[in-house]
Amino acid sequence: MTPREAARAIWNAALAAGDVRGLVDRALQRESRHLAGAERVLVLGCGKASAAMARAAEDVLGDRIAGGFVVVKDGYTTPTRRVTIAEAGHPVPDARGEAAADRLLALARDAGAGERLLFLVSGGGSALTPAPTPPVTLAEKQAVTRLLLASGATIDELNAVRKHLSRFKGGQLARAAAPAPILTLALSDVIGDPLDVIASGPTAPDPTTFADALGVLEARKIRGQAPTSVVQRLEAGARGEIAETPKPGDPLFRSVTNVVIGNNELVVRAAADAARRIGYVPTVLGSGIEGEARVVARDLVARGRALTPPACLIAGGETTVTVRGRGRGGRCQELALAAALELGSADDLVVLAAGTDGTDGPTDAAGAIVDGRTLERGGADARRWLDDNDTYDYLARSGDLLTTGPTNTNLLDVYLVLHPGSHVPHR
Repeated sequence: MTPREAARAIWNAALAAGDVRGLVDRALQRESRHLAGAERVLVLGCGKASAAMARAAEDVLGDRIAGGFVVVKDGYTTPTRRVTIAEAGHPVPDARGEAAADRLLALARDAGAGERLLFLVSGGGSALTPAPTPPVTLAEKQAVTRLLLASGATIDELNAVRKHLSRFKGGQLARAAAPAPILTLALSDVIGDPLDVIASGPTAPDPTTFADALGVLEARKIRGQAPTSVVQRLEAGARGEIAETPKPGDPLFRSVTNVVIGNNELVVRAAADAARRIGYVPTVLGSGIEGEARVVARDLVARGRALTPPACLIAGGETTVTVRGRGRGGRCQELALAAALELGSADDLVVLAAGTDGTDGPTDAAGAIVDGRTLERGGADARRWLDDNDTYDYLARSGDLLTTGPTNTNLLDVYLVLHPGSHVPHR
């Protein structure tokens, strides 16, 4: 097995560990008491993995499910029997997502006596459920989302703003459903698994405030570019003129149970086990990697070089990209191309960076696998492509894109640096 093949095998093992069928099955067995005695179970959900989660719930609960509605990213549908699946835009919200959020709110409000809500949430759920608060329009919410993404805002920052421009996020779905009991099963695509940040926490208390959201616009230097209605709403909220999102301690959460059923630690641990099985000594950095992708790339390559081969450096997390160019790509492709620039032409290291959801940024690639010959295959002008944030087209030219299609899970990114030693064939 070549190092590139080994990297792909380790990646595949990580993805298998994040398969939602087993995660949902085990969670529903563990949390069955929260659905006990219900005459009807209504399944609601949002996020890239939510259709697959709904199908898994159908397999476990059978005819106890009276129906339901879930919204996913385009292409992430899974056939279901009782739960209706809709698609919407991601990462920039669209009108289909706004309609989906309205339908989820209406179903939650209509929950009657004897009903339980099973809410299935995963990464991407925030963009898929725009419910802008008047006078903010969907177009204006799209505009501020694009500004935040281009500025390199973290998911925590992005969601703090989204929650305070929404009728759905930040615990407001739970407010709509009260007093109906809710069991939420969440796949975490956020470092540290904060419930209020996963899909902007529709059923979780929101510790952030209007002032925090306004501070994000200021910190990212986009307050002057943001739509006037957005800034005015956040300013009014910061002055106390608009009611806040439900906070920790609110009595409405007494009937809500939020459970994280899968996270990045799970897939990183599986990657380490797989590396060990195929003869690499794993070194795990953890699941908290963040920062500018090209800076993280330099650090990972330096750490990988320092290991005694055969070794595999493994990490998880979510980097950011400050967009200054006009090209296509995502944070994992940015990290991979920056790593390729760090590798010498004779370097035997192999670097993999990929998103467990199967898509990296607005592209159809999960990420990339690069090595010491990437620049030879792709051309010596890689720095120019990186500076233009055009990593997708460069890595397509070098043949290094990692394409999986939708994986129906979403547990952050995985980063691997394999140091096989010079005696191991490169390809």
